[in-house]
Amino acid sequence: MTTAQERARLSLVKLRLAMVGTWALITGVASLLFVAVLTFLRIPLLNFYTIIGFVVAFHVFQWLIGPYIIGAVYRTRPAAEAGLGWVEEAVNRLSIAAGMEKPPKTYVAEIDIPNAFAYGSPLTGPMVAVTRRLVESLPREEVEAVIGHELGHIKHRDVAFMMAISIIPAIIYYLGYTLFVSGAYGGRREGGAYTFLIGIVLMVFSFIFNIFVFYMSRLREYYADYFAAKTVSNGARNLQRALVRIMMLAGRMRREEVAHVEQFKAFFIADPDVKLQAFGDIDRVVEEVKNRKPSTLAELFSTHPDPAKRLRALDNYVFSMP
Repeated sequence: MTTAQERARLSLVKLRLAMVGTWALITGVASLLFVAVLTFLRIPLLNFYTIIGFVVAFHVFQWLIGPYIIGAVYRTRPAAEAGLGWVEEAVNRLSIAAGMEKPPKTYVAEIDIPNAFAYGSPLTGPMVAVTRRLVESLPREEVEAVIGHELGHIKHRDVAFMMAISIIPAIIYYLGYTLFVSGAYGGRREGGAYTFLIGIVLMVFSFIFNIFVFYMSRLREYYADYFAAKTVSNGARNLQRALVRIMMLAGRMRREEVAHVEQFKAFFIADPDVKLQAFGDIDRVVEEVKNRKPSTLAELFSTHPDPAKRLRALDNYVFSMP
C-alpha cells in the first residue's frame, strides 16, 4: 500500500469513527438526560410519549412534503426538459459506477445561485438537483465531481439520517418548554420552581445538542466529499476546484440574491453565505484557500466544514483515488 493510499485509509477511518462516536454521544447523553428528568420529576410516561410523538410526527411530515416545497422554491424541473440531458446522463453513469441499484431523478434548479443539492422522501424517491448557474459556470468535469458528492449523500441516506438525529434536540427543547410553561404557571405548587428551572436547563441543552448535530452534518459533508473522490475520475482535485469556484461566484453576488434560500442552505454542497473575493488561476486560488486559518467559532454553528479544512481533507484522496 502506497503512502497516499495509507493516508486516505487513515483519514476515512478517523472520519467514520468520528461519526459513530458523535452518534453514540448524542443518543447516549440524551437517553441519560431523559431518564434523569423523568425519574426526578416523576413525569408520566404517557405525557413524555405524547411529546415524542408530536415532534417525530412533525419532522416526518416535513420530510415527506419537503421535496415539493424545495421544488417550488428552487423552481426545479427534469434535466432533460431543461435542455441539460448530459447532466442526467452523468448522474446515471456515476450512479452505476458507485454501485447504486437505481439512479436518482435528475433536476435542474432555475435559480441564479451556483450550487447543487440532494433531497427526496419516500413519496418522491431520491433526487439530485444542480442549479443552472452552476452548470453554466463550471467545467463539466467539475460539475461531475459535484454530482458525485450529491450521490454520496443519497448513497449514505444522509437526508433521512440527519432528519432522525435532528429529532433529538427538538424533543429536548419541547420537553424543556413544556416544563418551563408548567413551572411558570404552576405558581407555588410543590415542585413548581424545580420544574421551571429544569425546563430552562433542558432548553439550554437542546441548543448544545444542536451544536453536535451541526458537527455531524459537517462530518457527512466530508463523507460525501470522499464518495466523490472515490467515484469520479480525478474527483478530489475537481471537487476542490468546484468548491472554490462556487465560493468565488458567491462573492460576486449581492446579499439579497441569496436571501430567499436561507432556510434550505443546509442542503447545498456549499454554504452560499461563504464567499470568496478572488480571481485568476483556479489551482492557485485553491492553494491560497487551503493555507488560510480556519475560523473555529464560525464553523461551530455551521452545517458545512470550514473551506480550508475541507480542501485540505480532500488532499488525502487526490493521489489515492482513480
